[in-house]
Amino acid sequence: MQIEFYKYQGTGNDFVMIDNRSNFFPKDDIQLIARLCDRRFGIGGDGLILLENDEVASNLAMPIDFKMVYYNSDGNQSSMCGNGGRCLVAFAKKLNVIQDNATFIATDGLHHASVAANGIVSLQMIDVPEVKITPDYVFMNTGSPHHIQLVEDLEHYNVKEKGASIRYGELYGKQGSNINFVKKIDETTFSLRTYERGVEDETLACGTGATAVAIAMNVLGETKANSIDLNVEGGKLVVSFDEKDGKFSNVFLKGPAEFVFKGTIDI
Repeated sequence: MQIEFYKYQGTGNDFVMIDNRSNFFPKDDIQLIARLCDRRFGIGGDGLILLENDEVASNLAMPIDFKMVYYNSDGNQSSMCGNGGRCLVAFAKKLNVIQDNATFIATDGLHHASVAANGIVSLQMIDVPEVKITPDYVFMNTGSPHHIQLVEDLEHYNVKEKGASIRYGELYGKQGSNINFVKKIDETTFSLRTYERGVEDETLACGTGATAVAIAMNVLGETKANSIDLNVEGGKLVVSFDEKDGKFSNVFLKGPAEFVFKGTIDI
């Protein structure tokens, strides 16, 4: 069978996009998904995303534009991906599924998003009602679990080795966590590098990770801002939020989401 795919990237986080509204894609074929994401034997990507109709929401007459089904590059379905969500919104616009605004369902619930004239996609993330603070790190769930810690000399830090040791260590058990290493640049700007579970390597960006870092830096008192610039390896993201009594709402992740190429592949 031959399938059509699209390739998108958001600050270097790249994804294979497939329009699966006709439900043709073999979603349970983990090996196939992993091969499509393979950078040597497939298309290449940090993950694969299916754009689907949401039958449950449609039956309830809810105003849902589409459903996001996300797979890590290892072929397994995973938790929310912020940059993937932003890229999927751009993909939906290209397909004329939406115009400039979208409401969609992902594994962590309902999301709203908008596409600006300059191509910047703003995605509302889930609320964060709880943040775990320890002397060495901060942990929270921003749609995916994230460990955040400040480090010295971020530029030369061994993210893959250090990240894997924490991800597979006793702290997070079998489920693991994404691991973020952070450096403060100024009062409203931070740089971060992320080890992503499922990819099992450093990625050029992580949207849920950038969201977690912004909130963590506010919680730790490293910034008083509620709009924070994040330098990731693949570009720049902006995270904004409202905070009340240690709870975070109206959380938005903003940045570019760009079409790279389209093609067909035999599976």
